Amino acid sequence: MLRKSANDIKSLKRKNPIVCLTAYTAPIARAIDEQVDLMLVGDSLGMVLYDYENTLQVTLEQMIKHAKSVVGASNKSCVIVDMPFGTYEESVEKAFMNAARVMKETNCNGVKLEGGQKMYKTIEHLTKSSIPVMGHIGLQPQSVLIDGGYKVRGKVKSEWQKYIDDAIAVEEAGAFSVVLEGMAEPLAAEITSILNIPTIGIGASPNCDGQILVTEDMLGLTNVAPKFVKKYVDLDNTIKKAVSKYAEEVKDRTFPSSDHIYHMRPQIVSNNGKDQ
Repeated sequence: MLRKSANDIKSLKRKNPIVCLTAYTAPIARAIDEQVDLMLVGDSLGMVLYDYENTLQVTLEQMIKHAKSVVGASNKSCVIVDMPFGTYEESVEKAFMNAARVMKETNCNGVKLEGGQKMYKTIEHLTKSSIPVMGHIGLQPQSVLIDGGYKVRGKVKSEWQKYIDDAIAVEEAGAFSVVLEGMAEPLAAEITSILNIPTIGIGASPNCDGQILVTEDMLGLTNVAPKFVKKYVDLDNTIKKAVSKYAEEVKDRTFPSSDHIYHMRPQIVSNNGKDQ
């Protein structure tokens, strides 16, 4: 089976909804590969795996390390890697150098970067240099300090035009799709109807061409999740119960049992009476 490409994802516009999830590790990548169209190695790994306060501390080396693991453990899904804060904003040359490194070292299918109109030249340069780009507009986690927190965008209609212009700029620059995050539902629906590339919603509209969540959020493995997250299972509680049972059996010496230890081979006595 061939891995889905960025062009495959682009071709799904106004077809079957695109299923996307984050993946940072080989076990998660293997578990979700069969069911999702696109895996995002997101810089949200800083908060999920490293307990950072936000995504700003994440390094390019961390992204590459985790992306290698995800690509190696999957074979079906399109794998896109976030460009972390500080690796693409300075110049188109720096953006290309770092994005090319990500592509070469991980064998991923493309990169994602945040920003609309101000990222036009960067997206255009990368795509013309054969690097597929996924855009990201609306709530931008890498801008959380300057934006004053994680605020929903487009709740007032007078704000809409900026985000519509951002979306159009991302498309015209050559991006194959765009994430709409933390955006009022009618605005996300409007942008989806305007664009000819797929929109991937996270806290946006069910009318987006696809949806993405942080896998650990929807599995119940994070302490606090945003309003837009639906928890499909409570693995945190399941894990705690399993570990509690394991601890109990270790303490009362019922684990390991006979089924979980290695036994000696049976002795065979030869005709001369010697053990073999």
